[in-house]
Amino acid sequence: MRIGITGATGQLGQLVVQKLKEKKVNADFVALVRNPEKAKSLGIEARQFDYDQPENLSKALIGIDRLLLISGNEIGKRAEQHANVIDAAKEAGVKWIIYTSLLHADQSSISLATEHLATEQKLHESGIPFTLLRNGWYTENYTGNLKLSVEAGGLIGSAGNGKISSASREDYAEAAAVVISDDSHKGKTYELAGDQSFTLNDLAEEVSKVTGKQISYTNLSESEYTEELKKMGLPEELAKVYAGFDVSASKNDLFDDKMDLSKIIGRPTTPLFKNVDAALA
Repeated sequence: MRIGITGATGQLGQLVVQKLKEKKVNADFVALVRNPEKAKSLGIEARQFDYDQPENLSKALIGIDRLLLISGNEIGKRAEQHANVIDAAKEAGVKWIIYTSLLHADQSSISLATEHLATEQKLHESGIPFTLLRNGWYTENYTGNLKLSVEAGGLIGSAGNGKISSASREDYAEAAAVVISDDSHKGKTYELAGDQSFTLNDLAEEVSKVTGKQISYTNLSESEYTEELKKMGLPEELAKVYAGFDVSASKNDLFDDKMDLSKIIGRPTTPLFKNVDAALA
């Protein structure tokens, strides 16, 4: 059996490969990446795979039985890119696709949901058996810049008191490794989120505990937050997108309490304090 992992040199993809190796899955792993040179450190076969070059994709997928399609990172291009991969998978005879979608993609107001739903629809139409891993937010989305927030004396955003059920990349990667190695998950849709929910006020309190400094959260309007993000160097359109994510979070679009993720990985998801500790270490 051959398992293909798209985006295997990305932050999530690398962790998936690591988890598959740890599980000692009886399969050959193939990294499907834009630059095979960068994949050498993974220690597995690597094939050139560019979502924007559909004419080459089916050849790269020959012999792949199970495909983990990790969603691309080019907002606005992903529906077309993913469709290219799905068409190629059908041509190459891939038997099962596991796709990393978005938490409650069919209900979410998050702008990313449109592209994820288009991909889900394409999978339905393809005739290929598939599984949807509807991933919530990565906790690293919030902890990645915590040191800068501490230096600034506080957190800012537009998420209000919205509850965020995030989990670590490692948690999501482990779930993907578990699912793709067990065909009992075929045909399922999982809403994946962390066991613990928090608001950005809760995050500020946690940062205060770790640092011993009083760190507060300031809630801004969407337009105010957009302007602050622009001051940080984000292009205007991207700043609007990111601010919009927070507004959706304020509506609890990033909240889920069914604990599908911890059930799949067989352990509690990584607690917020551990991610905060790691980010501020």
